[in-house]
Amino acid sequence: MSQDDKKRDWSHHLPHLHLPHFHLPHIRLPHIHWPHFHIHFHDRPLAGEPHPERPFHWRLYLCEMVATAVLMVFGLAGVILLSAPHSWIGDHLSLHPAIQAALCGLCFGLAGTVAAMTPFGKVSGAHLNPSVTLAFMLSKKIVWIDALGYIISQIIGAVLGTALVYGAGYFLSSWKVHALAVHYGATVPYTGISVWFALGSEILVTGLLIATLYWLAAHPRFKWVTPWIGGIFFFVMNPLTAWISGNSANFARSFGPDLFAGNWNGLWVYLLGPFIGSSLAVIAIQADILGKIHLMEARLVNFGHHGRVPHMDDPHFVHAAPEHYEEYKAHLQTITKLQEQGMAGEARKEMGN
Repeated sequence: MSQDDKKRDWSHHLPHLHLPHFHLPHIRLPHIHWPHFHIHFHDRPLAGEPHPERPFHWRLYLCEMVATAVLMVFGLAGVILLSAPHSWIGDHLSLHPAIQAALCGLCFGLAGTVAAMTPFGKVSGAHLNPSVTLAFMLSKKIVWIDALGYIISQIIGAVLGTALVYGAGYFLSSWKVHALAVHYGATVPYTGISVWFALGSEILVTGLLIATLYWLAAHPRFKWVTPWIGGIFFFVMNPLTAWISGNSANFARSFGPDLFAGNWNGLWVYLLGPFIGSSLAVIAIQADILGKIHLMEARLVNFGHHGRVPHMDDPHFVHAAPEHYEEYKAHLQTITKLQEQGMAGEARKEMGN
């Protein structure tokens, strides 16, 4: 091998650094601004430790908004198809209301899985629900200003997603008829009993949902199940309690359809019920009623980022743990230097030619 080939082949001489819980990066160098890298490395909003110079995390909020819109589009479309009267599927399933309720729950839960698996969900952590964000805030895994950003984004995303479902009625008249018949998939308290039963149902269902999500997300062996559990959970719960309140457990999910259906009578149930249920679940978790549960970061998908904000172009890439900052920075600086030397060698060779 010639001397010039050896200069170009600088990548074979990179130092090998053994640090736990992260893989060495495919980094676009040498354009690293080290003061900015320091802030990024120590900015951990989804671990409840944002950097003082970064009070807002707009990438998280935007991704959460888009992911929630995806949830609503797929979830509401499924509910409308499965439950609309005078539709082929709706008419057949209406003869078996328990199966119909279970399938609606499965469909909406799997819509959450679809949203979580998008790049947007993988960046934001796919809370998709103000109750989930509240639980993370009460557990000090996200500060109040980021929690507020998430909740606002979820509500906006729910409205945008419902707007897409609503707008489809202008292109398909039959869709508009079916969507109107079920109030665009709105959750409505059953009028045959006191509304307090609906409130109690939302508290119970939300509390169980939060406890289930927390338990799975806190156990490494079961983390992979977390983004899939919504469909299973509501498939089981809907035949039992959906007839009381609709099993929303999500204020944003109820607000979007209510806005377009003009139905505000029971919306307070879906604000108070899920928030109370979420709070009670966190109290139970902190009291170790469910055993020792230690959640590392406010995520339901794409774990292992130590609370940092992933990049959209590679949401799976994980930097080193905070305690390895100095070693990691030194390693990146070495790679930068070697890359610069390799690029300089190539430039000299081209000039010589």
